[in-house]
Amino acid sequence: MKYLSLFTALQAACLTQALPLLQAQTPNDILAAGVQSLPSPSEAPGTTGIIHVALETAGYPHLQPFATQVIPSPSSTISVAGNKTIAQVKPLIAAATISNIFASPISTEAPSSVVWSRPDHPVEKLGITNQGPTETNKFYANFFLGSQSNAVWTHPYSLLLSQGGGNAFSYGVSITHDEADQRAYGPNATADPVEFYINPIGIQSLIFSAAELGPGMSLTTDTLTAFSANANLVPSGATTPAISFPMVQGMGFVTGIYHGATPFIDTSVFFRTITLLASPAAGVTKYKLLLDDGNTWLLYATAQDGSGLTLTLLNTTRLEASGPFAGIIQVAKNPGDVAAQEASYDSCAGTYATRATLSASVDGVSGSYSLSWTKVAANGADLIMMALPHHVQSMDSTTSAGQTAIQLQTTTKGLATGVIGDSWTMVEPSMPVGIGFAPWNANSDSTNTIPAAAMTAIDNAGTSDLSQDMNAQSNLNSMYYSGKALAKFAAAIYAVHDLAGDVSTAQAGLAKLEEAYELFANNTQIYPLVYESQWGGVVSTASYVTGNSGDDFGNTYYNDHHFHWSYFIYAASIIAYLDPAWLPAHQDWVNTLVRDASNPSMDDPYFPVSRSFDWYHGHSWAKGLFNSGDGKDQESTSEDAFFSYAIKVWGHTIGDTAMEARGNLMLAVQKRSFRNYFLFESTNVNQPANFIGNKNTGILFENKVDHTTYFGTNDEYIQGIHMIPINPSSAYTRNQIFVTEEWNTYFCDGCVDPVNNVTGGWRGILYSNLALIDAVTTWNWLTGSGFDAQYLDDGASLTWYLALAAGMGGAG
Repeated sequence: MKYLSLFTALQAACLTQALPLLQAQTPNDILAAGVQSLPSPSEAPGTTGIIHVALETAGYPHLQPFATQVIPSPSSTISVAGNKTIAQVKPLIAAATISNIFASPISTEAPSSVVWSRPDHPVEKLGITNQGPTETNKFYANFFLGSQSNAVWTHPYSLLLSQGGGNAFSYGVSITHDEADQRAYGPNATADPVEFYINPIGIQSLIFSAAELGPGMSLTTDTLTAFSANANLVPSGATTPAISFPMVQGMGFVTGIYHGATPFIDTSVFFRTITLLASPAAGVTKYKLLLDDGNTWLLYATAQDGSGLTLTLLNTTRLEASGPFAGIIQVAKNPGDVAAQEASYDSCAGTYATRATLSASVDGVSGSYSLSWTKVAANGADLIMMALPHHVQSMDSTTSAGQTAIQLQTTTKGLATGVIGDSWTMVEPSMPVGIGFAPWNANSDSTNTIPAAAMTAIDNAGTSDLSQDMNAQSNLNSMYYSGKALAKFAAAIYAVHDLAGDVSTAQAGLAKLEEAYELFANNTQIYPLVYESQWGGVVSTASYVTGNSGDDFGNTYYNDHHFHWSYFIYAASIIAYLDPAWLPAHQDWVNTLVRDASNPSMDDPYFPVSRSFDWYHGHSWAKGLFNSGDGKDQESTSEDAFFSYAIKVWGHTIGDTAMEARGNLMLAVQKRSFRNYFLFESTNVNQPANFIGNKNTGILFENKVDHTTYFGTNDEYIQGIHMIPINPSSAYTRNQIFVTEEWNTYFCDGCVDPVNNVTGGWRGILYSNLALIDAVTTWNWLTGSGFDAQYLDDGASLTWYLALAAGMGGAG
């Protein structure tokens, strides 16, 4: 067991002390052979920053991911009488060839007519200009939330509003790059594994500032897209920005666009030497900046009129231009002051990306996706962007040829590699095209045939499970809990029909499920959904009614939408699969949920593109409109993947091959990113060696990783939240090596938390996960005398667990 809150053992790495400015000197005093330098100051440079040692829980109630009461046994057995006949179904396998799976929107019509509309939202759009449907879960959200005082992570750099603090007392945007040796570990820094690691925030290595900026300046954003946004600093009393910052994920330079303001380049780390170097290209001025922490940064300036830029070192914290400047200033860190890296930066000076366009194609089981950047280029210079490890692993040969020697540490995802080129293409050669509703593993593919004894056991369990009160279990005040109940019954119905072959019982269960689902399809649940046009999305009305931002896990504030909607989409897929006549009246409502979390096209005027899934990082972010000191985060990789699986099977069911292909490709990308960043085999090199023994991240933030959950610190919670719900795609995203190592670390006999010591629904979750590597043990436990209904959580059924174990070969 661990304490829920992080210890405060790291408070020694805290705020820096403000230091006075040194007396300014004239340029003639400090200029010699292109080098400007000052004596070392007696004060300490600002190299420690701050760390957030507590888990920020805004929007996340202290609730488990399922209700904890035991579901009562049904008082009567389901009646199988009825007139409806379930049609013969076809295998759920498709291998399409599509040139661009993002070419067309799902719809351009208004959301489902049963979903109400309103123009307001509890969170105002702070400083956002010229924007329709707006991204809520992207990397730059801290710049329009709360006091705008938290950082934005573009990887490998972070940007933070500087409001007169630090050694420099500067107003502008500060730039930070953290090295691995700057991390703080805790609560016991010598433990292996440690429970968390955190990167310091607020080290003002460089600050883009201007003479015009000071108290009262404002921060605005515009052109918010899935991969980029512009940030603007507007002087007090002005209406136009002094500096603009095109923030693009993976940008190789941090670029400030000066609109006629007088540049200051400040630092709280202290300048040691400033060297004017030969111009790498016509119209580009180049400086090398050596800071007092020993790190070298390169600065390039490109004036609109080609006149260059002269910077004078006034003191250890400030470089100042002689007058107004219209053009761009770019900075990049050159670790070790390596000449080859510097040459790569030189070749790209004056060029920066403004936005990215995503495209993807599929051909059978192979898929590829491309990020293509719109750029502004001076003198035809190349574009450099920073690739994460999962990008580098999957790049095609053309993209790989652009790799440079530049490698910079990221905060939570290993080393980023500089890649020169206007676009990247990544290839996923083994998409899970063959996964359908049936249990699946890599050795035997989908399993629709199981032994006769297993069919009987599944049928018997199904008769009991489908006799439960579906309306009572799903008519709840949480869309998350309600969706889990509907999905549970859908999986049981599928297993009874397709695996046990009992059409009559499945038919009766399907009728009950359709009745329960209708409450939501008519939008008459306890907290109906609403389309709010302020941000552009479908949310629960819970927080509108109660005023509590954490109700339904923050759904009203865009937390966890991909988690919540996945269960409804999956349940609808099975209903429509077994009852095609149900589809026409319900397709629009289900597609509204898909569009809200995973709209593929800017042509949809009602929703932002890909609200949840981040195609740069290769996974989703769960945090919505909540200001966060450590950025966006995600707690459950399994529910992230379940959403991708849900849109895959829904796309197949409705005949939308592009949607199905997007689900397949998302799963393939998630499999790769999970293995690199979230689910740790012993060979993992992207997370710290003294952390991977945890076997998973717990909660991964943009700036820290904390092996915990928002609802508790039991081992089964932390590991299990990355398991639920066990579904056909689980064996694809959770490979056998990882599952084996995790099981042998935590839950085996003699391990720290043996499975048979775990109580409640978590024991069933652990045993169902064990079926991915040892289905026989899972089957024997489910059918043995030690099994009890208390080990089933509210989102799980004995029927599906039996079907899973049998389909994985556990029943013989």
